[in-house]
This record gives sequence, C-alpha cells and structure tokens, in this order.
Amino acid sequence: MKKLKLLNTPKRNRGQHPKDASLFGPKSRSAVLEAVEDHSHLLTRGYGTNSALELVGNRYRLNKRQRKAVMRMSASDQELRRRQSKALQAEEIRGQAVAIDGFNLLILLESALSGAYIFPCRDGLYRDISSVHGSYKRVVKTETAITLVGDTLQELGTGPVRWLLDRPISNSGRLKTFLLELSEQNHYHWEVELVFNPDKVLAEGDAVVISSDGWVLDECRHWYNLGRQIVDQHLPEAKMLKL
Repeated sequence: MKKLKLLNTPKRNRGQHPKDASLFGPKSRSAVLEAVEDHSHLLTRGYGTNSALELVGNRYRLNKRQRKAVMRMSASDQELRRRQSKALQAEEIRGQAVAIDGFNLLILLESALSGAYIFPCRDGLYRDISSVHGSYKRVVKTETAITLVGDTLQELGTGPVRWLLDRPISNSGRLKTFLLELSEQNHYHWEVELVFNPDKVLAEGDAVVISSDGWVLDECRHWYNLGRQIVDQHLPEAKMLKL
C-alpha cells in the first residue's frame, strides 16, 4: 500500500478542562444527575430549554460547564419516543447510505480519546461539551478518531458514506483534505462535502444519519448511534460521568 504524506501532525490535544475532575467527580455527580432528571421532567411538561435550565441550574448551584452538560444529557419523554422510533440497529444499516455530521462525531471521539469527559445522555447517545467556536483545529487524536470511524463503518458493511462539514467553520477545507487522504490510504471510499448548513441537509436527506445533535435526530428519517458503538467497543478507558 502506498503511504501518503499527510498534513503536519498537530501537537495540541482536546483534553479535560482543568476543573472538570471537580465539576463532574464524585462530590458533584449526584447534583448533576438530579439536575438532568429535573430538567428532563420540566421539558416533558412543556418548559422551554433555557428557562428550565436556569431553574435547575440555580437550584443545584451549577456553573456554566455543568449546566451545559445537563442541557446535553437531558431530553423530554416526547423526544425520547421520537428518537427511539427512528433509531436503527447495526444489522439494519448494512448496505445503507450513511451521512455523517462531521464535526459533531469527530469532536466527540477526539474528546474521548484525549481524556476529556463525555456524557451518557437520556436518549442513549454520548455527548461532549466541547465546541469549535467558529474554527476547527486538528489535535493529536484526530487521525485515530477518523480511522476508528472508517474501520467501524467497514465492519458494519454500510453503503456509500458521506461526511458533511460546516463550510463557515475555519479550517473545514483542510479537514476535508485530510479525510480524503485517509480515505485513499485506507480504502474507505467516502465522500466529503462542505455545506453551509449540515443540520438541514442531514434532516432532509434519505441516508442514515450519524449525529448526536438533538434537532437533527428529531427531524431526520432514521439514525444510527455510531459514536456510542465506537466508544463502547474501542475506548473502554474513556472518562465518562458515571450514572
């Protein structure tokens, strides 16, 4: 196999926030989990996300990062039923076209590989509380994360794979190049597309969606929980808030 010359190897990492061991450790765990339960209950009763989050955040005296985790872990009963009705099992995606919410999946896996906290959510997905803030930068674990995705999809025997990346995010073009280089090197044969609104494309398409974005899951035709599968099967040491 011809070895391709990939882009320069980064030295940065997407590791744990300095205060996360305290914010999500044993002493804070129960407050965060109770807040998720209360927040989900309020969402089920029809409260808006922000107003419900302010109520439970104030009650449990949560800081900004803890509130962000609570928001991502929570879901109303209605959302649970809607998402579960669209979730596919591994055998159901064999031969099916797949569309990947690129930054969404990649940052989750980079975070898990780098020792950052990831969060088991009420709807069965894993989520992180990282963000790209308009600019994406590759980290030490980016190549490993992408390879895990490619190898797992090959094992699942899916049909055509298309990565969707947010065009407005800085360096998305460089990530596209890197994804295509790894695809050629490892025979993944996937496509990579830069679009202005990946969420809309995913929600309106026919392909099986790979994403943990709540709105996308609610609006798409069907989805598969690839992020959780990869973490459970390949990253047993991932740092996770214990339920």
